[in-house]
Amino acid sequence: MPRVAIDVLLKREILDPQGRAVERALPGLGYEGVEEVRVGKHLELDVDAEGDDLEARVERMCADFLTNPVIETYTWRVVAEHERADA
Repeated sequence: MPRVAIDVLLKREILDPQGRAVERALPGLGYEGVEEVRVGKHLELDVDAEGDDLEARVERMCADFLTNPVIETYTWRVVAEHERADA
């Protein structure tokens, strides 16, 4: 069963207060030269599908439930075992 990773971010034109807070805090912690910080969410799930059916199911889940298409964008990919965030 494929493991799918989905990354969700606010669209560029939407203000990201969490990203701004992180961006402002980093120089005080010694991390200079960091700009354009965006904070989002990362989801991983096992999907019982393959090929075109996998793509259709993931796209439908993202559009219908996992994201707000008015203010968010997303990307997704199938991840290998060693790429899992919980590895």
